[in-house]
Amino acid sequence: MRRGRILVSASALAVGGLVLAGCTGGPGASDGGGDGGGGDNVVTIYGTIVDTEAELLNESWAEWEEENGIDIEYEASQEFEAQIAVRAQGGTPPDLAIFPQPGLLADMADRGYLVPAPEAVADNVAEYWSEDWAAYGTVDGTLYGAPLMASVKGWIWYSPSTFAENGWEVPTTWQGLLDLTAQIQQSTGAPPWCAGFGSDAATGWPGTDWIEDVVLRQSGTDVYDQWVANEVPFTDPQIASAFDEVGKILLDPNYVNAGFGDVQSIGTTPFGDPASALVSGDCLLHHQASFYDGFITDAGGTVAEDGDIWAFLTPPFEEGAEGAVVTGGGEIVGAFDDREAVQMVQEYLSSPEWANSRVSLGGVISANNGLDPENASSEILSAAIAILQDPETTFRFDASDLMPGAVGSGTFWAGMRDWVGGTPTATVLEQIEAGWPSS
Repeated sequence: MRRGRILVSASALAVGGLVLAGCTGGPGASDGGGDGGGGDNVVTIYGTIVDTEAELLNESWAEWEEENGIDIEYEASQEFEAQIAVRAQGGTPPDLAIFPQPGLLADMADRGYLVPAPEAVADNVAEYWSEDWAAYGTVDGTLYGAPLMASVKGWIWYSPSTFAENGWEVPTTWQGLLDLTAQIQQSTGAPPWCAGFGSDAATGWPGTDWIEDVVLRQSGTDVYDQWVANEVPFTDPQIASAFDEVGKILLDPNYVNAGFGDVQSIGTTPFGDPASALVSGDCLLHHQASFYDGFITDAGGTVAEDGDIWAFLTPPFEEGAEGAVVTGGGEIVGAFDDREAVQMVQEYLSSPEWANSRVSLGGVISANNGLDPENASSEILSAAIAILQDPETTFRFDASDLMPGAVGSGTFWAGMRDWVGGTPTATVLEQIEAGWPSS
């Protein structure tokens, strides 16, 4: 779900051989690997969660800190993906890191920087998290991190009242979504969709979400999983087909970029800006994750079935598909140090007690099975929790977050920027695939 690239709202895998548990000499060893430096009861956490969201994060564990005599020092950065490796290599990692990408956590574990999760964390993961979610924090059979928050991606945000006034209906298939797009454009004479890939150093990630949604819905879970592992390369016709389908919307100047400009403006429009266009009515359709309700609220809109803005999931390719098919994201908390205080904080963050504490403060959700959906701060977040907790849901983690960083947050992000900038699809796919590590 939620990277620093996405957490600016005012309201709201390189997998290889591992250093075995008990090995010494790595920065994560128990001889003081973390950079807290403030004593055994000071635990430093480094992550991507910024601004008001960071304040809520600190509030979520404040009472626990006082009860347990531990001081959690949280540091936020939108340069996390690059800086966490620099810190680890320099011997000054944090005690804990909130990884927005399982692939990056796996890379840190593979290089011997992380320590395995303690037994108490493993027990929480086994009891409160699904096997799929547990796998995202596991590398070569060893659990290194527990999930934290989550998001359900692939929501299409729209105005219920505008749909009702014009007789537009929520589509039930991907082709129906394309037909609706054409219908709205013909009716209004204006582009229906708005999109923004801009996100500072992470510019391009919203585009990867589009592609991932379509790969999963069009080609299924096996192809999706093989794509993540590079057994199906980006140059495969099945991945090219997903780009072609998304291009029927994002590369058509008749359909984008409502309120912001032409197709190329997608690459420079900050991803949060379309929220204001949705609320004002300049934009009628927007693709973004469940967390986006906070941006819409900040823009002055209400998010509800009978509110200003509501959302439906990107529909399947086949009519009548059973159970939701969704992509999503989240964070994994990994440790560079195994001091007792660090283990206590890591255990708490993997618990339903923390999940309920943070979710009750608003703006986020978790896939922790001990979470009470009633604690969600909005209808869309409650709906997202229900999807995550439904055993019939087909869920896959954001593919770019699972891929090695050189691809997932490297050539894939860059490729999406180039794609909306006019580079031919075949060239983009070759460039993305070229980023895949040779071993």
